[in-house]
Amino acid sequence: MTIWVDADACPVPIKEILYRAAHRTETMAIFVANSALRLPPSPWLVSRQVPKGFDVADHLIATSVTPGDLVITADIPLADLVIEAGGEALNPRGEIYTRETIKARLGMRNFMEELRSAGMQTGGPAPFNQADRQRFANALDRWLQRGRLA
Repeated sequence: MTIWVDADACPVPIKEILYRAAHRTETMAIFVANSALRLPPSPWLVSRQVPKGFDVADHLIATSVTPGDLVITADIPLADLVIEAGGEALNPRGEIYTRETIKARLGMRNFMEELRSAGMQTGGPAPFNQADRQRFANALDRWLQRGRLA
C-alpha cells in the first residue's frame, strides 16, 4: 500500500497533510515531480525527480502503481490509467475517482478542452480553500483506515 503523489501541481497544504499522514501511519508516500522537492526527513517520504517533459511524471506513476495503491492527482487521464491498473485516485479537493465516475469525468474534461481550443472562455476551478483541505484529509483518512483493516 503506497501513496503516489503527482507532486508538480499538488497544493502545498495537501503535501503537508500527506507528510503527516504518511509518518503517522507508516505508509510510504512517493512524490514524483519534474523539479527537486524538499521533503521533511522521514523514512516514509520519498522524492522521485523525473526529466522535464510532457507527462513524464504521469508515465512513471502510471507504470509503477500496483493494485491497492493510492495516487493523488488532479490529472483525470492519469487517474483513468491508475484505475485501470487497479489503483485508486484522489484529487487534492477530496474527490475519489472511481470506475463508475472516471469515464464521465474524462469525457467532460475532453469536452471542455475542445471548447477552450475553439476559443471559448470556460473559466477555471474555484480557489483552493479550507473546505477542500478538509474533504481531502477526510478522504485520505478513510483510505488509510481501509488499508489497515484489509
